[in-house]
Amino acid sequence: MKSPSFGRSSSNSKRSNYSRGFDLPEDFELEACDGGEADYGVGGAMLSVFLNDLRQNNQQDLVEVTLELEDDSIVVCSVNPTANTLRATSDEAASGGGILARSLSSASRNIRRKFPWLRSSSSRASSETEEVTAVSARDARRIKAKLQRTRSSAQRALNGLRFINRTTGTNDAEKMWRRVESKFDSLSKHGLLSREDFGECIGMVDSKEFAVGIFDTLARRRRQKIDKITKEELHDFWLQISDQSFDARLQIFFEMADSNEDGRITRNEVQELIMLSASANKLCKLKERAEEYASLIMEELDPENLGYIELWQLEELLLQRETYMNYSRPLSVASVSWSQNLSSFRPKSLVRRASGAVRYLILENWQRGWVLMLWLFTIAFLFSWKFYQYRHMEAFEVMGYCLPIAKGAGETLKLNMALILLPVCRNTITWLRSTRARSFMPFDDNINFHKTIAWAIAVGVLVHAGNHLLCDFPRLVNSSPEAFHLISSDFGGIKPTYRDLLTGVEGVTGILMVVFMAISFTLAARRFRRNVVRLPAPFNKLTGFNAFWYSHHLLGLVYVMLFVHGTFLYLAHEWYQKTTWMYIFVPLLLYIAERSIRTCRSEHCSVKFLKVSVLPGNVFNLIMSKPPGFKYKSGQYIFLQCPTISPFEWHPFSITSAPGDDYLSVHIRIVGDWTEELKRVVTEGNDPSTVIGRAHFNQQGIPYQRSQPRLFVDGPYGAPAQDYRNYDVLLLVGLGIGATPFISILRDLINSTRAEEQLDSNTETSKSDDSTNSFASSSLTPGVKKKQRTTNAHFYWVTREPGSFEWFKGVMDEVAEMDLKGQIELHNYLTSVYEEGDARSTLITMVQALNHAKHGFDILSGTRVRTHFARPNWKDVFTKIATKHPYSTVGVFYCGMPVLAKELKKLSQEMSHKTTTRFEFHKEYF
Repeated sequence: MKSPSFGRSSSNSKRSNYSRGFDLPEDFELEACDGGEADYGVGGAMLSVFLNDLRQNNQQDLVEVTLELEDDSIVVCSVNPTANTLRATSDEAASGGGILARSLSSASRNIRRKFPWLRSSSSRASSETEEVTAVSARDARRIKAKLQRTRSSAQRALNGLRFINRTTGTNDAEKMWRRVESKFDSLSKHGLLSREDFGECIGMVDSKEFAVGIFDTLARRRRQKIDKITKEELHDFWLQISDQSFDARLQIFFEMADSNEDGRITRNEVQELIMLSASANKLCKLKERAEEYASLIMEELDPENLGYIELWQLEELLLQRETYMNYSRPLSVASVSWSQNLSSFRPKSLVRRASGAVRYLILENWQRGWVLMLWLFTIAFLFSWKFYQYRHMEAFEVMGYCLPIAKGAGETLKLNMALILLPVCRNTITWLRSTRARSFMPFDDNINFHKTIAWAIAVGVLVHAGNHLLCDFPRLVNSSPEAFHLISSDFGGIKPTYRDLLTGVEGVTGILMVVFMAISFTLAARRFRRNVVRLPAPFNKLTGFNAFWYSHHLLGLVYVMLFVHGTFLYLAHEWYQKTTWMYIFVPLLLYIAERSIRTCRSEHCSVKFLKVSVLPGNVFNLIMSKPPGFKYKSGQYIFLQCPTISPFEWHPFSITSAPGDDYLSVHIRIVGDWTEELKRVVTEGNDPSTVIGRAHFNQQGIPYQRSQPRLFVDGPYGAPAQDYRNYDVLLLVGLGIGATPFISILRDLINSTRAEEQLDSNTETSKSDDSTNSFASSSLTPGVKKKQRTTNAHFYWVTREPGSFEWFKGVMDEVAEMDLKGQIELHNYLTSVYEEGDARSTLITMVQALNHAKHGFDILSGTRVRTHFARPNWKDVFTKIATKHPYSTVGVFYCGMPVLAKELKKLSQEMSHKTTTRFEFHKEYF
């Protein structure tokens, strides 16, 4: 066969010449041209097969056909003999030159008769039938697609079409097969694996219906219709679905839809495959609209409207996957070159790496470090001071080292019982966040510090009470009269018994404090507070938030008894020796003032419902009137109380409205009795302001016409996210309902940008005015806010329920419409759908891309924001942000379950150490 040769046309031509000669087989016999010719189909195989008709009488005649490719057609430029043919026909050419010309002309006519979609230069303007034109256009697209296919595009498509989670090297493949083989042994009966168990055997436990489709496809390949297979047949199936060849995987995927095995996929077959993929990913709404999306695919792949698509068209769709997926805003398009932020990726010496790690460790933890060091030093000093004081008292001769150890632990308890109140003084901490104290105080760790002090109190109680009950009390009771005489004046001259010590004021108050603190600390533990511990009735009332909330109020009695306990001391008689009140007076007074302010403020902050929206996923949105003088920052939260439900319970919720809005908005997920009862209270009846549907922030609804339940608001209170303006770039990560504090931030950023644009517009207008008007306008300028530091925000919302996207649909669309500068990047991730590249989600990915390109919205979220599948690759996210924003400070804010916080914190540390971008991590849990 002759090697192909390509001709190059002029630069302004859209055609490309393609020459290729074909060496026909020896045993080929030419059929008559006037009848009985084989029906190869139009453009259904390689061109060399059809050119076999040029052979005559088993002679080694060769022709060279030159074609021109256009956008929608192929032009036959010339049909010429080869050099061998010219030599073989030299005699005929000498005697009658018209023979060769007639032969070539006949060959040309045969080609055009065989290929009606080929046009000669002289017949381009001739009209053909509509059907032939459609076939011609499709075959032209097919040939063009094959010419454009590259190895790199096939490799990318290979990564986008996987039937198993990973297909790696031979060793891993063998390990995976051994797992499948082991699963076969446990699921098979009498050496046969049923069709229904095939999915569980190969690892598709949650998508057995899709696995059954694969099973039937592979069975059709064997020309079998079976319900059970042997281990050998399973191994054959496994080798096919784990094949590293893109063509092999594509063929299986195509045959899954081509149930009648005619080599064509119709609209109905595409619809069935979409429904199968939707079922595997538990997308009910997508399944309901499968017919619409099947039409969308056919419209894209079948523009000729022939009613079917072929394998090469599906291949083209997958090969151009990256092109289709580029409809959405890029994750992070680097505005600077890689070299500006990749210098730090270069290998460094061990000393430099170690010094960098230490430096980052100090920068990340110096606030926590100095507070903890100061606290530990103070505890050590108080313990040592009290130990030294009692070590030199006469009572030491009676009770030994048990006494100074117990008294030293008691002194630390006084300090810790005072300090534990400060981290829960929310109003004070919220105020301090707005001062310079935030630069050296770790206010984000207030609850962690509260828990740390609680653990120190527990240790102090064990040491203090344990030494009293097990050491110095027995030694006092069993002391000799001579030894007791040294301290008899402290006990009124009467030697106490062990019972006297326990039933005295100090003994009773001490025991009660230990009991109350044990109850409070136990029910505050995470397993009890989160209902992880399951107890039988009626003890199940001891778990949950209510048990934690009410048991914590027992600590009020503990402080009362602590005053009494510190007043009636056996070995201290002067007022200045009884130091308990000195420690706890100020913190306790501050805490009581906080609670009083909260109570008074909440009574004046009664709000009215403007709109209630019940949303999918057990979530409802409350839009309330804004109390007079109520000011807050994005990222803060409020407490809500409904006296109709409980006059004592307050529950925190993040604010989802922006500070500039004239209403308050919160999104509440139903996770307990109180939230469920609140939903019932605010939605009962057929009130016009109760809306079942989607919440739009620019629609406030109609106030209740009848009397509504009272709802009190307490706050706002500070949260880590409220300091977002201190960073150049934001990385906001919300898990499920944890996206709520960031919605307010997104809206605030857009409002601030709009205000800056309006200010710039006013400034330009003022420049064109006369000097008087300019002076008047400039006198108003100082009252305007200076430009915000934050320039970009990257929002990642990860959820496992498709209905969750309804919660903030209005906000997402609003941000997409207003963000003309590309200041905010929105990324939705749906973890219930298999990762992009899995065969179970491949077709959904294609439908998603085509629908967004045509209609401008996502098929899953219903917004302009593209929905990604599975979980984000956080390392890639951090790397791209560091690339786009070198020498910047990125605030990483996370709200969700603790499981992801560790990974994000670790990546923040690593990327801050490796790049010129500094990532500062902040978290809050729900």
